[in-house]
Amino acid sequence: MTQSSDLIKSAQRTIRLEREAIDALLPRIDADFIRACELILSCKGRVVVVGMGKSGHVGNKIAATLASTGTPAFFVHPAEASHGDMGMITTDDVVLALSNSGSTAEIVTLLPLIKRLGITLISMTGNPDSPLAKAAAAKLDARVAQEACPLNLAPTSSTTASLVLGDALAIALLEARGFTAEDFAFSHPGGALGRRLLLKVENIMHAGESLPRVARGTPLREALLEMTRKGLGMTAVLESDGTLAGIFTDGDLRRTLDKGIDVRQASIDEVMTVHGKTVRPEMLAAEALKIMDDHKINVLVVVDDSDRPTGALHIHDLTRAGVI
Repeated sequence: MTQSSDLIKSAQRTIRLEREAIDALLPRIDADFIRACELILSCKGRVVVVGMGKSGHVGNKIAATLASTGTPAFFVHPAEASHGDMGMITTDDVVLALSNSGSTAEIVTLLPLIKRLGITLISMTGNPDSPLAKAAAAKLDARVAQEACPLNLAPTSSTTASLVLGDALAIALLEARGFTAEDFAFSHPGGALGRRLLLKVENIMHAGESLPRVARGTPLREALLEMTRKGLGMTAVLESDGTLAGIFTDGDLRRTLDKGIDVRQASIDEVMTVHGKTVRPEMLAAEALKIMDDHKINVLVVVDDSDRPTGALHIHDLTRAGVI
């Protein structure tokens, strides 16, 4: 095929056939699927996924999806299992074996040992009458009417169906376990979601000598010098007992100038925002970001249980930390 229309027709045919293969899975989410979920939920060990060739690639992805959604899992190559890696599988584990034919030699070779050790077996095959399906405690039916490959040879529709069935299994287990977004973040600490859900204000705030602060009654010009020294575009204003009296920011300075107030003569008390919005150090950085968004502000004072300032958080800190 060389013409554009032929290429488009081919691609659309592939998508249509694979979509039909997925639709055909719906009535097969049955008692065996429930049984597979129950076996995994009661498993004291991990889910060990095995598969050869393209099924192995799909199995690798299924194992990764299970592991990141609350079901400990890993992939073992069945050929390697016959040469020592079988020792990675324990009697507390559940084996999820993928094979479109259900008779892949490298997997069938493992069946006697899996049975002898009493390891629970779940199959995912395109042939429910195959040796692998018959040996399984629960058999997931991933049959397809035809491959998207026009020769009906290259694994296409069948691998898509297996992948979707694996996702269905992982998400059903996720919901059964009550797996939360925070749980997910613990599995992805380096990702954007992990940063949003795990990073706390105290991890990124400016504390100690980095916190700009002046006392009530301080001349405005001295407060401006403190802001310049600390470089955060703000200063906290403290009561005599160390609690927060207010905050003065670059925005407050602009408003002060607009009002024609003499910055050389004014006191910080005249121009500060009384108290202002605050956050606690143990709050999630994402919560602090929402407060900033809701109130259209760029900086927050961090206070302790006694309302004493312990730090300052700027919008740029959230940007650098990857929360935004």
